Amino acid sequence: MKFATKAIHAGQHPDETTGAVVPPIYQTSTYIQITPTENKGYHYARGENPTRAALEENLAALENGKHGLCFGSGMAAVDAVLKLLKPGDEVIATHDLYGGTYRLFMQVYKDFGIKFHYVNLTEPKNIEAYLNSNTKLVWLETPTNPLLNIIDIKAVADIVKGRRNILLTVDNTFATPYLQTPLDLGADIVMHSVTKYLGGHSDVIMGALVVSDSELHKKLAFIQNSCGAVPGPMDCFLVLRGIKTLHLRMDRHCKNAEAVAKYLDNHPKVLHVYYPGLMTHHGHTTAFKQMRNFGGMVSFELKGDSVEEAVQVMKRFKIFALAVSLGGVESLSAHPATMTHASIPKEERLKAGMKDSLIRLSVGVEDIEDLLEDLKQAIG
Repeated sequence: MKFATKAIHAGQHPDETTGAVVPPIYQTSTYIQITPTENKGYHYARGENPTRAALEENLAALENGKHGLCFGSGMAAVDAVLKLLKPGDEVIATHDLYGGTYRLFMQVYKDFGIKFHYVNLTEPKNIEAYLNSNTKLVWLETPTNPLLNIIDIKAVADIVKGRRNILLTVDNTFATPYLQTPLDLGADIVMHSVTKYLGGHSDVIMGALVVSDSELHKKLAFIQNSCGAVPGPMDCFLVLRGIKTLHLRMDRHCKNAEAVAKYLDNHPKVLHVYYPGLMTHHGHTTAFKQMRNFGGMVSFELKGDSVEEAVQVMKRFKIFALAVSLGGVESLSAHPATMTHASIPKEERLKAGMKDSLIRLSVGVEDIEDLLEDLKQAIG
């Protein structure tokens, strides 16, 4: 079954009672049981909900996995993976990590005795120096947030799996399963901030994990139920509705982002553009190999490297709204150093190549002529 068909039909079983095409919103906390030890597949909504089950089945199908798990936020999904570890374990992560993930790693789990290494994984062999008997998890983003670096998932998987039993997790939020399926490239876990492109309309907070290994799914499902960071059925319904147009939206996001990147790349006031679809991007070849298109995110720096100038540009935007988050139908702009990545120390940001003047754009699905005109009037 092709992607567009799966997006619309996977997990979408007609209601047995009414024949409703769209799965109902099961707004219930509990379920009548047959006996104290028998039920109809559901006993308490923290553990199971039919609307959530439909979404989890849909997400698993889109990622070419076997099992999906939904959580109350993207960070709750990250947290569930970290709960697979124990004190003394070590994690290797890409060096230009999303600020919220970095904060969870360093301000929560570091205090529990877990050690984190941040490595430039755009060159996969760099990971070898950090692998040891305590390494239990490798955490990738590709494309990364906000520098749009590209990591060769298969190359990292080949190194990791060839040496020891280590879980490889890929944050696939920027790419979505429409553009990239990490499980097919050797990943063990795919993580999503469903809030972003999967929901697609800036009206839901949710996270998800997808795996193929049934034992791993059993462990994560236990964490999901025991810790209780689950989404409500209404949010699951909204995401199911959003996913039906994921392929259509992503095509437009990609088309618009490419036009924005090319415009910025030729602008006399722009110093550098980060977009893997540009031939000059250092990860273009790898992106071309493992992705089906290059996504809707573009970051750029102005000449002069002035934070004040960058902020003024964002204040002049009329369509690119100044806001955190990304992946909705509307275009957004953000200043990573003071917004999405403020929790990362400045020296660590600079080491990763993230300048304070960097502007990150989530390019929406508006008319491209309006978006380019907005850039023109804002940058000058």
